[in-house]
Amino acid sequence: MSKTTRFFEGLKGKKVAFIGTGVSHNELIRLFLSKGIDVTVLDRKPEEEYDRELLKSFSGAKFITGAGYLDTLEDFDVVYRTPGMYYNNPRLLEARENGVVITSEMESFFELCPCRIFAVTGSNGKTTTTTLISEFLKAEGYTVWLGGNIGNALLPRIESISEDDYAVVELSSFQLISMRQSPDVAVITNISPNHLDVHKDMEEYAAAKCNILDHQSAFSKAVLNADDPGSAALRERVRGGLNLFSRLTKPTVGAYVDQNGVICYRDGRKSVKIMPKTDLRIPGEHNVENVMAAICAVWGDVSAETIVKVAKSFGGVEHRIEFVREFKGVKYYNDSEATTPGSTAVCLHSFGKRIIVIAGGYDKKIPFEPLGRPMNEHAKALILIGATAEKIEKAVREADNFDPEKLKILHAGSMHEAVEIAAREAEEGDIVAMSPACASFDMYPNCLVRGKDFKNEVNALK
Repeated sequence: MSKTTRFFEGLKGKKVAFIGTGVSHNELIRLFLSKGIDVTVLDRKPEEEYDRELLKSFSGAKFITGAGYLDTLEDFDVVYRTPGMYYNNPRLLEARENGVVITSEMESFFELCPCRIFAVTGSNGKTTTTTLISEFLKAEGYTVWLGGNIGNALLPRIESISEDDYAVVELSSFQLISMRQSPDVAVITNISPNHLDVHKDMEEYAAAKCNILDHQSAFSKAVLNADDPGSAALRERVRGGLNLFSRLTKPTVGAYVDQNGVICYRDGRKSVKIMPKTDLRIPGEHNVENVMAAICAVWGDVSAETIVKVAKSFGGVEHRIEFVREFKGVKYYNDSEATTPGSTAVCLHSFGKRIIVIAGGYDKKIPFEPLGRPMNEHAKALILIGATAEKIEKAVREADNFDPEKLKILHAGSMHEAVEIAAREAEEGDIVAMSPACASFDMYPNCLVRGKDFKNEVNALK
């Protein structure tokens, strides 16, 4: 009997609950039901608001919905939380103290996955880096399973994954906070303040990220950013092989940019020239870092020739400095994945000229002061929307390089209005980027919906 079969057999006779539905749970709920497991769905959303087809696919499941959906956690043996449900939520803490197993789709996947796992975390750049790793491995001919914070839920596919495959996952701090297994290859792109509306402090946020390293073995690989203090400081926690990537230095083992602007890889004895950074299709120095991080992750599994082929053709990921349209000589970019001041600062540095920025959104309780100087240096107009509009404006105006003659600050009540203002302010040759520096929950269910709304508004310009 396989480990996966024993896992599902062991859940028969137990009461299993899933907190919430969505990407990480819908397929999993159906899988558990097909295995004859007692399933209950717990959700704040009332049952009558569910899509009828979705409810039909959950045939056999019980439902506890509405305001008291977490009141009976102690009645279950196992509870699966969504990544959006904070691990240290008081009700989850109380349930754990009463012997309830609190777990997640990713935790179970790591326990059962038969193949090597590559995982990426970080405050910025993790989606692009994860996608690049997946593309490198696929181009080399491997079967790759992409999931975690992007792609599909992987636990429902566990019975199709073989030992020779590769799993590539993006992991958020909310997923990592409860992980007690680490991947074979772990990448930390950078660490800066994020999600402080949920985590009790920066220390807890950083500690969650460290779970990607702390359970590795001597045969594992860790990839850290030598140029980022938060990531570089973790080198002493590495238990296996260490790879560093850097635009500023030449690591003993890892990727770097030489004096001629060529991306290279050094294995401790010799350096291999891979490609000029100017050959990358995706713009910006931050993407040079993302490519180097991915190279470090796959080095030894993917040839330099394959790396060059993919890197030259890879156009980036949706919602991350994504080109939308050129209209009346103005180029529009969707950067909805920029949910922190740091990621918006990256966008500001990407074009080599002053741009028009649409920013603002849900307040994650992280400081906007670090955004003040780069916004004043690289923006010609700032259009603010959402709950954080006033906080961002205050940070920008109080920066020591604020000049009202060089930066116009405007406000909009909706994405539609913001795009109309941007189009009115823009001149031929300008660039408009929607790069919010915030999450989307004040106006949208997630940043993907926000990005699609921006693209729809841009494409509707006439």
